[in-house]
Amino acid sequence: MKILVTGGAGFIASHIVDAYINAGLDVFIIDNFSTGRRENVNPKATLIEMDINDEKVDELFKKEKFDIINHHAAQMDVRFSVDNPGFDAATNILGSLNLYESAKNHGVKKIIFASTGGAVYGEQDYFPADENHPTRPCSPYGIAKLANEKYLFYYKEVYGIDHVALRYVNVYGPKQNPHGEAGVVAIFINKMISGSQPIINGDGLNTRDYVYVADVVKANLLALNENVSGIYNVATGIEHDVNFIFRTLKELTKSDCKEIHGEAKAGEQRRSVCTSGKIYKEHGWKPDVLFNEGLSKTVDYFKKNLR
Repeated sequence: MKILVTGGAGFIASHIVDAYINAGLDVFIIDNFSTGRRENVNPKATLIEMDINDEKVDELFKKEKFDIINHHAAQMDVRFSVDNPGFDAATNILGSLNLYESAKNHGVKKIIFASTGGAVYGEQDYFPADENHPTRPCSPYGIAKLANEKYLFYYKEVYGIDHVALRYVNVYGPKQNPHGEAGVVAIFINKMISGSQPIINGDGLNTRDYVYVADVVKANLLALNENVSGIYNVATGIEHDVNFIFRTLKELTKSDCKEIHGEAKAGEQRRSVCTSGKIYKEHGWKPDVLFNEGLSKTVDYFKKNLR
């Protein structure tokens, strides 16, 4: 089976590439290295340095005849999308359509898409959110992810291309970039290990659902199966606030930093937590890594790979 992983030099997708290669798949990577890292690229994968908006994408699809696309390439900074909605749409909508059109033209059988839980649902009516929760994205990033889900439905209905949209909650783990757009776990660990001071935005009581990257990889392996199709949350159903994360990481890193709170970020969701009951009921997926265990593994990685 030949599979194309877009954004394959990035945090999540590079883990997926490794797993696909270990499973015996013929893996190709497209990455423009705007955020991906060359050291993340598995040497057994075929790397094509290319933007997903490039007109040569269609030539690549015509030549290689991919069976499956795993689409992780994205502009992934929610706050940047608010300030630059046009750029966000150019990458996350038009770039994706460039891939989907090539998939239609050249016989791709399935598209696995990295969607989002919190940003698609917006402020929740109930907790945890399931896949039937109303979708009210309040950022261009969330709007683009939801638009992709709708386009994938269109390509399935009209052209017969199957799809799986995996709505991730907050993913954390080894290889996450602690600079620029990053999760609070990576940012805090990096600062604590390097001896600089983390800042907690607002009162630190905002909650999120955090899923370890190895569990996300497991969902992407599952998505290869012919009987897996549609939209699924990839979540733990458990929420943790920022203060808890700070205090746990401070203990794990043995940092002497202080607990300092700064201004709250405008537009931040107060609570976000999703249930993975659907994917468990239909296909048996559930998270294996408990949050404290995942934090410990991530701290160990950063200690060995501090940049």
